[in-house]
Amino acid sequence: MGRRIVATYSIVGCDLDARHWGVAVQSKFLAVGSVVPWAEPEAGAVATQAYANPRYGPDGLALLRDGKSAQEVVDALTSADGGRDDRQIGVVDARGGSASFTGSACFDWAGGSTGPCCAAQGNILVSGDTVAALAETFHSSTGTLAERLLAALAAGQAAGGDRRGQQSAALLVVEKDGGYGKLSDTLVDLRVDDHASPIEELRRLYGIHDLLFGRTPRSSWIPLDDALRAEVRDRLARLGYERLDEWAGVENLEERVDGEEAIDPVVLEQLRTADG
Repeated sequence: MGRRIVATYSIVGCDLDARHWGVAVQSKFLAVGSVVPWAEPEAGAVATQAYANPRYGPDGLALLRDGKSAQEVVDALTSADGGRDDRQIGVVDARGGSASFTGSACFDWAGGSTGPCCAAQGNILVSGDTVAALAETFHSSTGTLAERLLAALAAGQAAGGDRRGQQSAALLVVEKDGGYGKLSDTLVDLRVDDHASPIEELRRLYGIHDLLFGRTPRSSWIPLDDALRAEVRDRLARLGYERLDEWAGVENLEERVDGEEAIDPVVLEQLRTADG
């Protein structure tokens, strides 16, 4: 049986101010998120695709962890790989350096683009416009790293995308102690394994993820004065709860509840919606 080619376009990026690293990817390939994206906080991120060598992921992160630059990682991985002509890889390092490699045997259109904090690459694409759109959108967009990666992915599809079509997409973003309960480094890990419109579905899932696990700056929380406290208490009572944290736990909003002096406006909106 022949090898499955990960006909893919991906964007590897970082936000050095937020200390986020991540990868977004789309492919006409089942469960692309299980192969392509790799990232480690304070080290960097890797996308491995085409006739993908999955070991580029953990091996690349190990080199990044040792302080190697993105280009040094690409050079080390490809020079040791006899199948490099069939490979494609994008890397961003801990300092925002980037590198991309496309083997000479990758199927057209295939290529990459690099810039500060960004490596974009793709193979079996309609044209090079997809990679150009990935990079340009990443650099021109605002918001969190996850939001910028998703915007780039959508722009890449709008520019043509994988010429075989769409099937799966994934988004991975890491931050040291930035995940659930501040006990995980995985800030976002979402995958759409098989869908007619995987990028749209990925964006929908990210919206839910941001609702449940996103962060509203504490300065934007609403003080619980007597009137608002009474409203919250009454709404909870009508829903069958005595405490806000009890209701929030059932609704998976516990990450947005902290103390009794102020309330996250997202939590307040959801409570008001739940109570009608």
